[in-house]
Amino acid sequence: MSVLSFIRHGVAALAASLVLGGAALAQSGPLVSTEWLEKNLSDPKVRIVEVSVEPGIYERGHIPGAQNIAWHTDLVETVSRDIAGPEKFQALARKLGVDKDVTVVLYGDNNNWFAAWGAWVFDIYGLRDNVKLLDGGRKKWELEKRPVATNPVPVKASSFTVGEPNKALRARLTDVVASVEKKSDARILDIRSPDEFSGKIIAPAGFQELALRAGHIPGSVNVPWARAVNQADGTLKSPEELKELYAEVGIDGSKPVITSCRIGERSSHTWFILTRVLGYQAANYDGSWTEYGNVVGLPISNPAGTVWGGK
Repeated sequence: MSVLSFIRHGVAALAASLVLGGAALAQSGPLVSTEWLEKNLSDPKVRIVEVSVEPGIYERGHIPGAQNIAWHTDLVETVSRDIAGPEKFQALARKLGVDKDVTVVLYGDNNNWFAAWGAWVFDIYGLRDNVKLLDGGRKKWELEKRPVATNPVPVKASSFTVGEPNKALRARLTDVVASVEKKSDARILDIRSPDEFSGKIIAPAGFQELALRAGHIPGSVNVPWARAVNQADGTLKSPEELKELYAEVGIDGSKPVITSCRIGERSSHTWFILTRVLGYQAANYDGSWTEYGNVVGLPISNPAGTVWGGK
């Protein structure tokens, strides 16, 4: 090949990559931008899935082509308080047209809390590298006045086959107790607000899932989830900023981490950051404070001294 031909070939390859746009970019990292997503709304190999908590928010307006997940019914077993079982998740993934050869973009309200929960469950069942979060979620999409739709668009069902659940991504009460008793070197990262962590309040106002005790798991450290995002648009801070943020409390990737909050939704947001953005080993404790704080006899730390008064 002549030098001129080589240059022409290189230019053509570069042009082709530019035409593909964000498709290649979407495969290389855990986040996609609002700009990338708008450019790829009609890509048949992209599935957009909203996982929000506010009732009716999807119906009032969603990203065009997005499918909807009700996290409290679709992603959980409602009676046993467990994540969706393999059969239930497989049926959901097929209905959404999700498979391993499709780029799945999850987004939602509340700074992607429940979208991150979705990413966690998807990861447990074998969908990892092709599952992305929309950086900034609904908040950024709406701030930028990007297009919205009100009519759901049907998609072709997939033939996705669920894998063996990856239990390493999920922390159970026994794992947490092992850390408390120093039988494990896992660090517990509590991402609730300082007032929840100290025991000044049991839960934020208006939330129904409660523990009878206030405080935190002994030995845990506190980095509120909100410190990891840019408040203006809900996007995540840079990897360098995030590493520095968690290093302040000794979380640097050298030891496994258990993320915890109240019911596991906010902690899944931090789990996503630690595992997908920073590459740390972490498991999400979805039992969180509503489980640990309600178990009779387990030790707690309650600096504020707040106790349940009853009625």
